[in-house]
Amino acid sequence: MNVSRIALAGGVAASTVLLLAGTASAHVSVQPQGEAAKGGYATVNFKVPNERDDASTVKLEVNFPTDHPLASVSPQPVSGWKIDVTKSKLAEPLDVHGKKINEAVSKVTWTAEGDGIEAGYFQQFPLSVGQLPEDADQLVFKALQTYSNKEVVRWIEEPTEGGEEPESPAPVLALTAPSAGAHGAAAPDDKHSEAAETKQTTASSDDTSSSGTDSTARVLGIVGIVVGVAGVAFGVLAGRRRSV
Repeated sequence: MNVSRIALAGGVAASTVLLLAGTASAHVSVQPQGEAAKGGYATVNFKVPNERDDASTVKLEVNFPTDHPLASVSPQPVSGWKIDVTKSKLAEPLDVHGKKINEAVSKVTWTAEGDGIEAGYFQQFPLSVGQLPEDADQLVFKALQTYSNKEVVRWIEEPTEGGEEPESPAPVLALTAPSAGAHGAAAPDDKHSEAAETKQTTASSDDTSSSGTDSTARVLGIVGIVVGVAGVAFGVLAGRRRSV
């Protein structure tokens, strides 16, 4: 009996730990579709779970970092939600592809036009962003989540150096190493271009030689057929002459 009670108590304790862990990890987060490479562009999703049983999420405000402003921010339409994009003047203009940018998006707000995110559900809010900074390993987006009962949860605490997650962590987008296909990536040097051009020229020469060989074979084949037909005709005529 004692063993059964101990096992039951252990099971309840484990379930409680898992429940608390799940509750603690259910917060607004941001993840890229694929990867978010430094110096490039990316599509990211802000994932918003509803943590209340008696209220729904009706508003999300995402504030963009001011230390690494993003010149291009384009939201994807989300059914049932109104989107507002706020731009602000920059202290220092950004140089994007040789063009000076004096303002950048400072906040994007999604407001529910219906019931919003109900209890037990979550919603994703996609954005296309860029050009991502090359001198940072991550971007921190402070977010405010508003419920239908007027409660506002502030997901604004930045990660600590010790790696421990704050009580109300801000969404953090981790940046990866620059990729060759990313916008703003370095162009190949002259040696690589010359090698690629030489390889392409060689391939073209091989194709031309192969084409010439095929044409010669076809001509010889046709000549062989003509010679064969002529031989058959000569044999028929010779046979007829003998019969006469």
